[in-house]
Amino acid sequence: ELNGIDATRMILMRVPTVRVIILSMYHTNEYVIRAMRAGARAYLLKESAGCSAVNAVRAVMKGRQYFSEGIVAPNKKCSAGSPDYPQTPLGSLSRRERETLQLVVEGNTNATIAELFNVSIKSVETYRSRLMMKLDINNVPALVIFALQHGVISLP
Repeated sequence: ELNGIDATRMILMRVPTVRVIILSMYHTNEYVIRAMRAGARAYLLKESAGCSAVNAVRAVMKGRQYFSEGIVAPNKKCSAGSPDYPQTPLGSLSRRERETLQLVVEGNTNATIAELFNVSIKSVETYRSRLMMKLDINNVPALVIFALQHGVISLP
């Protein structure tokens, strides 16, 4: 499974004219900034999406950004194509390390990840050890907690 930010990047790589609206349960500035840098045009919180959805679509169709009430609009430096927010722990990870993080915390084995990436198991072990070193995390349960706290995954 892809998270919304990675899905946004993939969609916009294939169809750059698409206007993406993120629907999320995360209120954190970090997640909003990452979504905007991925190319999203609007950020809606699930809890308030009913009333805001129509307004968001209208704003985006007019070429404007839209944010749910309570979300602080990121500054102009958060445009698509900008590097991920460097002051956050996720900003220190490469794209492949972030992908590995997501797959590991979703319960995938190194062998499964290697098959998905079309690389060797040793390469996956390297990605995994690098991301854990960069995050200063030594075990998978702590990695899962980190992923939940930073919006990499969410509870069902």
